[in-house]
Amino acid sequence: MLIHRLLIHRLAVVLIATAGFAGATPTRAAVEIQWWHAMGGELGEKLEKLATDFNAAQSDFKVIPVFKGSYPEAMTGAIAAFRARQHPAMLQVFEVGTATMMAAKGAVYPAYQLMKDQAEPFDPKSYLPAVTGYYTDRAGNMLSVPFNSSTPDPLLQQGRVPESRPRPQCAAAYVARG
Repeated sequence: MLIHRLLIHRLAVVLIATAGFAGATPTRAAVEIQWWHAMGGELGEKLEKLATDFNAAQSDFKVIPVFKGSYPEAMTGAIAAFRARQHPAMLQVFEVGTATMMAAKGAVYPAYQLMKDQAEPFDPKSYLPAVTGYYTDRAGNMLSVPFNSSTPDPLLQQGRVPESRPRPQCAAAYVARG
C-alpha cells in the first residue's frame, strides 16, 4: 500500500505544479483533485481508504475519488467530459481501454512526460514488464501509471492461501490535460 500512497502523493504534487498551484499555503483551501475510477465493492473501499489516508496526512491537496461505474462507463464518461472541458484531474482506466486513451489526442498528459517535466523520479522498470507493456507506446514511453492489475488466483479459488505469493502490480491512472 505504501507504493499506492507514494503514487497518489507524487501525482498530486505534479498535477498541482503543472496547474500553477504549487505555492499552496496553509491559509488557502486544499486544492481538490478529482480522481474518477471504476473500482466498486471491496477494491473501491480500498481506493477510498488510500485517498482518505492521503488527505489526512497533509492539508495542501484533497484527492476526491469518484466512482463512475464500469470501466467502459468511466472511460467513455471521461472522454465526453474532456470534450466538454469538465474532465477530472485523474482517471483510472482498465488495460483494454489503454489504446482508446492513447488515441485520444490531447486528452492525457503522458506519465513519462509529466514526470520528466516536473523532474520527478519515475522508473518504469519498477513494474513487471507484462504490466508496463499495456501502458507503453511503440517508442517505449509509459503513457500512464499502472495502479492495479488482477489475475485469477487458482490457489485462492481453491480456498488455499500460499505463504508467499507475488503482490498484484497494477489499470492505468491517466492524468488529464487541462
